[in-house]
Order: sequence, then structure tokens, then C-alpha cells
Amino acid sequence: MYKQLPTFGRYLKRKFKTRVQKLPVGLSGFTCPNIDGTVAKGGCTFCLNESFSPNLAQNAKITLNLNSTTNPLLEQQLKELDRQIKQTQIAFRKQGVKKFLIYFQSFTNTYAPFSTLKALYEKALTYPDVIGLSIGTRSDSVSDEVYDYLADLSKTKEVWIEFGVQSIFDETLKKINRGHDALNAKEAILKAKAKGLNVCAHLIFGLPQESKDMMLQSAKEVYSWGIDSVKYHPLYVVKNTQLASEFKNNKFTPISKEEYAQTLKEAIKLKPEHITIQRITAGINDDSLLAPDWCGWGKNKMMDFLNKELNVV
Repeated sequence: MYKQLPTFGRYLKRKFKTRVQKLPVGLSGFTCPNIDGTVAKGGCTFCLNESFSPNLAQNAKITLNLNSTTNPLLEQQLKELDRQIKQTQIAFRKQGVKKFLIYFQSFTNTYAPFSTLKALYEKALTYPDVIGLSIGTRSDSVSDEVYDYLADLSKTKEVWIEFGVQSIFDETLKKINRGHDALNAKEAILKAKAKGLNVCAHLIFGLPQESKDMMLQSAKEVYSWGIDSVKYHPLYVVKNTQLASEFKNNKFTPISKEEYAQTLKEAIKLKPEHITIQRITAGINDDSLLAPDWCGWGKNKMMDFLNKELNVV
């Protein structure tokens, strides 16, 4: 086991010789194809995107997709981007951060007209000390034009694309209303890697009716697709989601902190050394959390517990 986890932060510091901070942004107008009805309705059963970006809900009546021909929100999106980047840069500069990676986080950040994406991505790169982008998206929502554009951009900038894989088991993906199968995720990652892009995959442990062996099979398989980085998440239940209904009706039992820690430990042991780790936990610190209680501990307490279980510093 590692004495120190091969974190994404350590990778960036080695590469850029200084601390690099990811700055998350969330912009009005973005949605997902399994929310707007393109591939499904209602979104993933566990997902309440407003919990990540409450300000986005106010513009839910206007949303973009890959076939949008106009974007009446672009000016507003550029203003939101400007405000969010400037505010977070100021805060992190006070902590001594020198460089920044802009993280398009909320919803599906390639699910919009190419002209909109290009305008937003290029605007983000104009800010002082921004060294690149990380684009959070879905495997069914990236056009060839965007792959080629990001590949070209990556010749001079640090460019990452993040895919929510969650599980390699199609029966699980169907249960959570993911809207695509595991092959779709694999093909997207292989295409991104063929274009020379850096890829981060998201995995969720504790999905409905998945055993520890299934979780570890997902991790091992996704590693084999050639990813460069990984995020591990425990599944937690928030109010006003389909998963909340299943939990209240005793149809879903959340993963315990002990099982999550053990699964995480074994998944990291299986991981090839070159794959960095961007996240080992997730939670929410408000009254929207229903279960498990430990996902409401707060980041510091959760990290202390997991680091002790993993025996790392």
C-alpha cells in the first residue's frame, strides 16, 4: 500500500512546480440528456444537481443540448464564469495558490452547441495563471468536433475530460437510470485516449444491489481502459430523488463506512501506479442528506477516517 496516495494534486505540483487548484464552475443552461428526455427522464436516481449548484435551478426553463442552434444565455454564462473564476481565485490566492485548472463541473459540460463550448472554454483560459481545463461530462454527450477541439487544445494546455462511469454492470446502470450502458463509457474513454486526452473516470461504490466483488470488478475493468486518473465516491441519499424514495421504502441500504473503506482500499491496491487519485470520498453537509450519516461528517473527519483505514499520510 502507498505511504502517500498518488493524488492529482501531487501530480500537478510535480508537473507545474507549484500548487495547482481546481476551480469548479457551474453555468446556467447546462443539463443532461437523461434529464431532458433525450435518452431518459428524471436523471440518475441519486442525482439532485441543484445540491451542487443551487443557482442553476433559476434558469431551468432554458436548457441547451447538442442540437441547439442558438444560445440566448451565452452572455449570462460568460458573466457567471467571470464571477466564479475571479471570486475563487481571490480566495485561493490568499492560501498561496499560484496556478489554476478550471473545472466545468455541474451537469454535462459538453452538452451544448460547439460554438458555446468553444466560447466558454476559451474565455476560461484567458484568466491569469489558468493552466488548463477539466471538463465533466457523460460518455454519450461528446461530439467528434469537441474531441478534436480538446485534443488540439491539449497541445498547449493541460486538458482533462472526466466521465461518470459509475459501474460496468448494465443492470446497475439501468437501475440508476443512467441512460447509457458500460460499452458506451468504454468506447468514449478509448476514443478520448486515442485523441491523446487525459481522462478521469468516476466510480461509485455502494450502488443498489452491488456486492464488493462487483465494485472491485468495475474498478479493475475501468483501469484497463487506459484512464489517467480516478475519482471514487460512496453513494449517499439526498432528499427529493428517486433513490430517497427507495431508501424510505426499505428498497435500498446505503454502504457502511467500514465496507466503503475496505472496498476503497482493495480498489487502490488493484490500481496501476500511473493512475492518479482525484477523490476518495464525497458527502454533503446539510439537511438534504438522508443517509448514510457518515457522508455528512464533513471533509476533514471523513478524510481522517479513510486515511487511517488506508494507512496513508
